[in-house]
Amino acid sequence: MDLNGRRESRNVDDRRGRRGGTGLKLGGGIGAVIIAAIIAWVSGGNPLDVITSNAGQMLGGGSEYAQEYKPTAEEEELAKFSRQILAGTEDVWTELFRDQGLQYEPPKLVLFTDAVRSGCGNASASTGPFYCSADESVYIDLSFFSNMKRTLGADGDFAYAYVIAHEVGHHVQHLLGTLDEAHSQMSRLSEAEANKISVALELQADYYAGVWAHHDNAMFGSLEEGDVEEALDAAAKIGDDYLQKKGQGYAVPDSFTHGTSEQRSSALRSGIATGRFPQ
Repeated sequence: MDLNGRRESRNVDDRRGRRGGTGLKLGGGIGAVIIAAIIAWVSGGNPLDVITSNAGQMLGGGSEYAQEYKPTAEEEELAKFSRQILAGTEDVWTELFRDQGLQYEPPKLVLFTDAVRSGCGNASASTGPFYCSADESVYIDLSFFSNMKRTLGADGDFAYAYVIAHEVGHHVQHLLGTLDEAHSQMSRLSEAEANKISVALELQADYYAGVWAHHDNAMFGSLEEGDVEEALDAAAKIGDDYLQKKGQGYAVPDSFTHGTSEQRSSALRSGIATGRFPQ
């Protein structure tokens, strides 16, 4: 991606070097499915059980505390990149909402290391990037990107941008009332039926990530040769079927919560191609 000269969002809460709280209560996110699956591959256990265990071990006492912390140059570049991508989502969604006679209120981006306290509870870095509607914030430990490259072979700046844009897509759903209504419905359904709604939410967030990319490119000429392919490859490698087959040798469709590789890459591709909002 060409981000030269692009502004950086100030709507960022940099908590790197701090961690706090205990317990776990999270909504879905693009990172949760990746890292939870990775942990499950190694442990042979339930991903949610592993995440909860990890959170309890890493989070310690009930108050947040500062640590001596010095980010690497690579991490600082990723932090700058994340601030620029967030700024791009602010520019695009502000305009798209205005076109619909609506006002866009951007989410806050929270950068953290190891563990974090959110409005949805506490989480460890193992859960990956996630969106919390309770405090309208996107949370990410930047080490996720290197894990994404090392474990899944999904790499590239636009692939990383897709991760952030997907979580911002959940914020768009929240502002439109889609997310809260879906969660309300899910609470009244069987697990299999609730999973179907979860898949629809995640695919729509993938689509919105593509919508953002379409308009960001139109505004700033940000996409370069190979960028789209990087993001589509990442989307395919976080499909439920791909991860389950890689982890256990077979897929269980009723357990899908994010969609298949084909569904996820198709949703992202459609958003990039059309830029149509609302869906």
